[in-house]
Amino acid sequence: MPAGDPFSAREHALLDATIRRAEQTCRAEISVFVGNVEGEDPRAFATRLHNTLVAPARSIVVMVDPTRRLLEVVTGGDVRRHLSDAAVELVVLHMRTDFANGDLAGGLRRGIEMLAERARPPQLPTARA
Repeated sequence: MPAGDPFSAREHALLDATIRRAEQTCRAEISVFVGNVEGEDPRAFATRLHNTLVAPARSIVVMVDPTRRLLEVVTGGDVRRHLSDAAVELVVLHMRTDFANGDLAGGLRRGIEMLAERARPPQLPTARA
């Protein structure tokens, strides 16, 4: 694994596959940033990342600074119609638990899956013939 990269090639592949599945589930774009947030307000940094995306209204950013043990999730306005702050807080709690147990990659994958499930728009009933 490259110097400074917290993930192996296999973990990268699994994380990428998880993000693709999650995006299909919730129809939102999901971006993950793992790295140092040098002396900056973590929420402001994550919000700035979110605002640079192509479609921030329908996007989710998960920002993790493993060194400083920081975790922020920023959701766009369209996403918030289905994903409440309380649901995000619950997901963050699960992710922090996995991170504390030394499972950064697994915690990210689980958290992304949970966010996608909770951000999924409600299914409309199908018409019967």
